[in-house]
Amino acid sequence: MKIALAQLNPTVGDFEGNRELILATGRKARAGGADLAVFSELCLCGYPPQDLIERPAFVERNASELAQLARDIPLPAVIGYVGRAQDDTGKPVANSAALIGPGKILFEQRKMLLPTYDVFDESRYFQPAHTQFPYTLGGDSLGITICEDIWNDKDFWTQRLYARDPVAEIASRGSTILLNISSSPYTIDKRGLRLDMLRATARRHRLPVIYVNQVGGNDSLIFDGSSVAILPDGHIGALARSFEEDLVYFDTASGAGEIRPQISDEVEAVYRALLVGTRDYVRKCGFRKVVIGLSGGIDSSLVAAIAVDALGPENVTGVAMPGPFSSPGSLRDAEQLGQNLSISVHVLPITDTFRSYREALAEEFAGTPEGVAEENIQARIRGNYLMALSNKFGWLVLSTGNKSEMAVGYCTLYGDMAGGLAVISDVPKLMVYELARFANRERARIPAEVFAKAPSAELRPNQTDQDSLPPYEDLDRILKAYVEDLRTPEEIASHFGFSLDLVRSVAMQVDRNEYKRKQAPPGLKVTSKAFSVGRRFPLAQKFSG
Repeated sequence: MKIALAQLNPTVGDFEGNRELILATGRKARAGGADLAVFSELCLCGYPPQDLIERPAFVERNASELAQLARDIPLPAVIGYVGRAQDDTGKPVANSAALIGPGKILFEQRKMLLPTYDVFDESRYFQPAHTQFPYTLGGDSLGITICEDIWNDKDFWTQRLYARDPVAEIASRGSTILLNISSSPYTIDKRGLRLDMLRATARRHRLPVIYVNQVGGNDSLIFDGSSVAILPDGHIGALARSFEEDLVYFDTASGAGEIRPQISDEVEAVYRALLVGTRDYVRKCGFRKVVIGLSGGIDSSLVAAIAVDALGPENVTGVAMPGPFSSPGSLRDAEQLGQNLSISVHVLPITDTFRSYREALAEEFAGTPEGVAEENIQARIRGNYLMALSNKFGWLVLSTGNKSEMAVGYCTLYGDMAGGLAVISDVPKLMVYELARFANRERARIPAEVFAKAPSAELRPNQTDQDSLPPYEDLDRILKAYVEDLRTPEEIASHFGFSLDLVRSVAMQVDRNEYKRKQAPPGLKVTSKAFSVGRRFPLAQKFSG
């Protein structure tokens, strides 16, 4: 059997657009000699549809569009969609895979394991499958599973999340080919882990494994694709590109297939993920152009480079907003960045506006020392300028705060946090520099001076980030251990040799600034634990440690 691995970028709720994309790819697969095309999880409605699933009209549209696809598709195809549950108890719908056409729905399989960790909340919506059976097509017995169903191999994981292993169960029923349709989001190093797991599954069951993953960005999630066919001995038979739509073929009889070039460097993978996430968020939300506040610092420079690569320089506008404490070099670096990236840069000084604010508040602030309140006024003026441009011209504001700053609250509500998408809010500060160097891999787009200067918000004379924060080399290690690895301050201090008071201080800042992050724009997830829907902590709470 010649199988086409159809790796597409659907848009949530765009049934007509998704159906046409599936049909066009199906026709191409048929022309390429495929006997079967395999598409990704919930590709018909887009993943993740979240509470749209609770709308009856959305579920009905899934059914009607699937029926239309079955009539029009030129070859048998496995399609992910929201289908009806098996019985009348529990949730009324299921995360389903349908084997269709041409002309009819041949077979359906529902997802058995419903993840409820990190960004996943599928038990909220779906009823799990109780049983599963292979389906015979063209002499082969297809064992169809959906995403999480393949992530519970007892020989691969030291601790499993579920009692059942759907792959083992369906393999024992006589499957000759294992198919898994997925919408598995990207995180750092996940592509390698996933490939190792799929290889282990193929070797354990001595069966070919066909894995088709969604690609593209939907809200905070970025899907890397990386669809693959694994031979029974664990070798790769076919492999699609990462972060691009692709169609590759695999012949189960010969074990031969197409293998695309891969991204081996994880810094490049993160950069590509952020590029795809930015492009798709802007496009799928109906925007064409973006605006970025350019401080002359590394964070805004990186966001500008990503935006240019994602959208083209003609769709990116930079705004430099020098204030009373801005250094001449910062404005010069912002303007040089604009020239290097071929984007328009507007200069809107904030000094006069800041003076007006101080005069208006002089009586209220009388007798108090200057401090954070005055500093934050400057940040909020800049946020207001950007939002005014957004309102006037329909530009989406890209905020530029990194994960290290967001973690400890080194950011200003309604100021530098203002915007429609936080591009690097899940990127630690040290990785910002790595990504910026990657952005300069072909030529020096981000000026060298930006790398050399000490990070600073420039909200008071001679200010640097390290006036308020530990060195980023230390801070990033503490934050990863506390936020992503869930280590206690005592464990972190002991492991790294840091002062326990330092670690406790950082942990307290993380906990106390949850309220800020709840009001931040959506950010693109690239680490195992982002400040997004996958991290849910109460605002009013007193636990620490």
